[in-house]
Amino acid sequence: MREASATASETRLQNQNPVPAELAERLFATRQHSLALAAPLSPEDMVVQAMEDASPTKWHLAHVTWFFENFVLKPHLDSYRIFDDAFNYCFNSYYEALGPRHPRMKRGLLTRPSVERVLAYRAHVDDGLRSLLATEEGKSAEVARLIEIGINHEQQHQELLLTDILALFAQNPLDPAYQSSPSNVDLSEPDPLRWIRYDGGIRRVGHAAEGYCWDNELPPHDALVHPFKLADRLVTNAEWIEFIEDGGYTTASLWLADGWTTVNREGWSNPLYWEKTDAGWFQMSLHGLLPVAPAEPVAHVSYYEADAFARWAGKRLPTEFEWEVAATAGEAPHKAAATQSLRPRRAEPGETKLPKQLFGDVWQWTASAYLPYPGYKPPAGAIGEYNGKFMVSQQVLRGGSCATPEGHSRPTYRNFFYPHQRWQFVGLRLASEID
Repeated sequence: MREASATASETRLQNQNPVPAELAERLFATRQHSLALAAPLSPEDMVVQAMEDASPTKWHLAHVTWFFENFVLKPHLDSYRIFDDAFNYCFNSYYEALGPRHPRMKRGLLTRPSVERVLAYRAHVDDGLRSLLATEEGKSAEVARLIEIGINHEQQHQELLLTDILALFAQNPLDPAYQSSPSNVDLSEPDPLRWIRYDGGIRRVGHAAEGYCWDNELPPHDALVHPFKLADRLVTNAEWIEFIEDGGYTTASLWLADGWTTVNREGWSNPLYWEKTDAGWFQMSLHGLLPVAPAEPVAHVSYYEADAFARWAGKRLPTEFEWEVAATAGEAPHKAAATQSLRPRRAEPGETKLPKQLFGDVWQWTASAYLPYPGYKPPAGAIGEYNGKFMVSQQVLRGGSCATPEGHSRPTYRNFFYPHQRWQFVGLRLASEID
């Protein structure tokens, strides 16, 4: 998941009636869940930054708190006392309207403030939120809208917290586990790949249902979708090993030019976190170093790798609208809530009319560039800075991963990354024209 955006459909949320009790319950449950995710970590774990794309756990915990302080409390609670003026510089992410910020690639150098002080910051802001919700202003539609955005923003960072810890632990020679390992790893082979056919036509895409959405899911609009076939499951580790053994990483004709340059510059020869030993392939996971399970979906591959694999297989990646059509096929959207299982799972056996593994295992690369929908307008003010200004040079991903919080797996959700990035739980599903 991208570094969390603080943007949303202003119109949709402004028109909803606030439900203070329910909203407060979700708010503080979300705040508590972030602390629970950090609980297995030592203070040392929380400070280090694995790479420029990742952030330290301490920074995540502080940044989501900074959001509530700056967008909710400062404008709407007259009695609110700023915890520390220096925190605006330390924990702002991309918001130019809110002033200068510490460089992203140097967040791991913030040994001060301490983890203890960051936790005190969270408690201070939570007390402020409770005070605000007890006021008449705290019951307004505008405050409800901002808190809803803040909840979703923090949930996005919960996924990032997990994937950034994996990036960190993968560089530790002790192969530490964030969570205890499963008792065994299923080393059986995957079921055969099957194909599901979809008719073409003018299809309505984008978020039109009740409930929360980000602004990049709007507005709903018509899209032309040609007839296509979609794989009933994700590409597996076993299939990726075939790609490796057939020279997938050394055959230039399979790769986009930028991808081939990246492969050679970075020395890629397998997915991120994989290593070959005399005992076979192993991969670093949130459960520590484990054997690569053949039937589990491949994860931690870039768009360049996904595109090369699809070319090698004689297929292609689906467009984001093909994926959305498949995810909404049938009488109701085919949706499974993500549960942060922390490990991609193999597909359920048997044939089905609906694709498997749409949600809750790995985000799925699509062939679609991340662009605004027709008629898109970012929200006004600083809160609208993030999404719109990044709609260039990135690819759309759909679905949700084993680290995605519940509520962030929906058919219209548009995640996005640069084509070389692969530290998230990202994989792929194949598509094809109808013969």
